[in-house]
Amino acid sequence: MASPRRSPGRILFLFLRDALVIVLAALVVSFLMKSFLIRSFFIPTDSMDPTLIRDDRIIVSQLTPSPFEINRGDVVVFVDPGGWLSLQRGVNEEDPLSWAMDAFSIFVGLSSPDNNEHLVKRVVGLPGDTVECCDAKGRMSINGVPLEEPYASLPEGVSKVSSNDFSVVVPSDSLWVMGDNRYNSADSRRNMDKPGGGFVPIDNVVGRAIVISWPQNRWQWLSNFPDTFAGIESRDTSR
Repeated sequence: MASPRRSPGRILFLFLRDALVIVLAALVVSFLMKSFLIRSFFIPTDSMDPTLIRDDRIIVSQLTPSPFEINRGDVVVFVDPGGWLSLQRGVNEEDPLSWAMDAFSIFVGLSSPDNNEHLVKRVVGLPGDTVECCDAKGRMSINGVPLEEPYASLPEGVSKVSSNDFSVVVPSDSLWVMGDNRYNSADSRRNMDKPGGGFVPIDNVVGRAIVISWPQNRWQWLSNFPDTFAGIESRDTSR
């Protein structure tokens, strides 16, 4: 016995119903991902060049700093501790394709309109660390251990990894962060005159950047260079 034919109106209703269910399910999943797992950010400056270049888009895991700990060398996204963004130079509008991707990410919940309130830097000092620069060879040291930093970008002919000398002890629950483009980064060194002394509260960290997701030819996992920081003992009694 042949099944009764559905009317065009009934078919359209079922199609729209299923499409609505799929869209709502996608929005719920993306909301949960944004709230608990990952977010997307774009890079507006050259401060992390060459690791991250202008208009790169990155995926950030929100499982750091909790439940996973922050490690030295991690590239992290954090909320401006206060006044840092005023020192950033060369911030441009996104190109049309990046703008469209950002608009879509905001729509599905993987990104948000407050991206411009965040910064991206590499963690150098953890709570309790003594971070100093520079020694006779132009190197930075942590707790007396000199670093070889393959990710750091310096002007041609320059071997000193920071344009200014400094010696700081990182307070509890804070971080010392630096851009890989050492002579063009408004990082902890450039904000020592701010109320926070250039340190970033761990509570301000949104998460750890784990991958460059766009453009396609830039796709890569982001390393925290564990060999660079091997052998450095922690001075934070809470860790």
